[in-house]
This record gives sequence, C-alpha cells and structure tokens, in this order.
Amino acid sequence: MKTLIVGAGALGGLIAARLVAAGGPVWLAVRTPEAAAALRTTGLQATGVGGAVRVAAPPAAPVDAYGPADGFELIVLATKAREALDVAPRLARLLAPGGALLPIQNGGVSPLLADRLGDDVVLGGLSNLGATLLAPGAVEQRNAGHLLVGAPGGGPSARAGRVRDWLGPAVEVRVTEDLPGAVWSKLLLNCSVTTIGAVAGRTMREYLDAPGGRALFERAYDEALAVALASGARPARMLVDPLPPGWRGRCAPGPAHEAWLAEVLAAYGDLRPSMLQDLERGRPTEIDVINGHVVEVGRRLGVPTPANAAIVDAVRALERGEGAPDPALLAGVLARAVT
Repeated sequence: MKTLIVGAGALGGLIAARLVAAGGPVWLAVRTPEAAAALRTTGLQATGVGGAVRVAAPPAAPVDAYGPADGFELIVLATKAREALDVAPRLARLLAPGGALLPIQNGGVSPLLADRLGDDVVLGGLSNLGATLLAPGAVEQRNAGHLLVGAPGGGPSARAGRVRDWLGPAVEVRVTEDLPGAVWSKLLLNCSVTTIGAVAGRTMREYLDAPGGRALFERAYDEALAVALASGARPARMLVDPLPPGWRGRCAPGPAHEAWLAEVLAAYGDLRPSMLQDLERGRPTEIDVINGHVVEVGRRLGVPTPANAAIVDAVRALERGEGAPDPALLAGVLARAVT
C-alpha cells in the first residue's frame, strides 16, 4: 500500500520509522526542502516502547512536490490540526482511486474533513500513541498506545480493515464501527482536562484545587457531553466511562460522582497538557477543533456552551501573548461562563 506520511514530527516520525523498518513503501511530506535534506542525513530512528529501530529516511519533499501521478493508496495526516485542515484538499488530489486520507489529530478534524471532502476520501482516525520528538528524525515512543480507525460516520469499513492490516506491523491499529463515539469521548477530555490545564499551566490534579477550577471542569464537561448526545453520538468508553453516574444534563454531586472523578484523575490527572507546550513555544494551538468545535456544533444544535466559549477566548488571548498560563485565570474564565 503506497503510503505518504505528512509530517515528520513525533507521530509522523514514529509511524514512518516503524513502517519503513517493516518494509513498507513510504514517502514523507515535510515543510521545506531543507527539512527533507536534513532527514536524508540523519535518517529515522524510534526508541522506547515497541523497541528501537534505525532506518534510512524514505523519499521526502514538501507537499507541493507531489502530484496526482504519485497515486498514493494511503495518506496519513500527522500534522497539527490547523495545518491538517489547510492541506487536506491538496492531499486528496494525490490519492489513487479508492485511496484513503487518514487524519489522526485530536478534536473534530476527522468529521470536519469528511464533511468537506467526503466519506469516500476520508477515513476517520484518532491517535492514542504517546511520542516525543527528541531531535529531527529521532522519536521516543512513550506508551503502548494505538491508532483507532473507522468510517467517519460510523458503521463497518472494509478500508479500515485494510489500513489496520497494512499499518499493523508498524504500530498497533484498532478498527471501530463507532468512530463518532470515540471522537466525542476524546473531545470530552480534551475540552476539560487538556485546555483548562493549558489555561492554568497545570495538570488536572493541580488545577482542580485552584479557585474556579473544579466548577469550570464540570461545566465544560457537561456542555460538551450535552452537545455530543444532541448530535446523535454516544461517547464510547475509553479508560473511563464518559457518562458520569446520575448525569441528567449536569454532574450529579455525591459519592458516585466523586468515585468517577477519581477514575478520571487516575487516568489523566497527572498528564502535562500538550496545548500548554504549544503556548510555551509560541505555537498556534488546536483550540478551534477542540472547545471551538463543541461551541460550533452546539450553536448549530441549539445547545448553550458558555464555558467552552470562555475557554476558547482565554486560550486565544494566551496565543496573542496577553498574559501567561496561570491557575488564577480560571476564576475569571468561570465568571465569564456564568454571566
């Protein structure tokens, strides 16, 4: 299966290194000719969970160097969300008949691209792989995670099975018939654990103790869950049941809810938010396809999302350099959500 991997960062580099090591025909799309030349010098290496591999870099070039005649059967889109949305229409023209464009970003990227380009082009995906870029071409795999693939709208997908079989020798791939449920499950956590942690500059376990922290978490989570259910999706269980006990439009206080929150903390409470790293490095965040996606879908469905909208505003202000992440910001964000 002739494969183009777009992006040679942590995830793209990991998948590329392991797929080349498994003998697959792989090409890379990178940002600049200079980046391509650097990879030809360094090669690709992956370490950590899954074992160590070192291989010569596959052919690499900027996206614009590829054309329809290349006829890729699979294009794995491993960039940040904003870049993915921008470049996807050009990538679709590089596919062979019956080929698949596989985005693996957080948030609503898969459904957004499926709406724009069609389910016959886009195969939905999510990544639970943890990887860190140590240096150009060098990646450390941090967990025994997997890619989750399936039809963007749900249901069986023969293409998903073929992609699983093809990528399986490189990384674990699982097929789901409920990709919308999986997308929303991850969104629920991204909207509350990740983005609030980015605003606070803290892990979830730390920010819950800040003034307004817990109330903001519960409001953002409740809104996102209400939007998910209104859309017709049923968020799928991942490490934690996405439906808090006794939930009827909002969290129900009591021992059962405290036990559920303890499960969330055990699974995600000590993770440093990836969005915080983007803010610290002065990079654009993925807020538009996380809380911003919830706000947009909620608007279309008539579901109010003031907490998520306030989080979007707070992250955008931080992107503009208006202050720095701080737990003291959460009380103000919560105040804007309830006025």
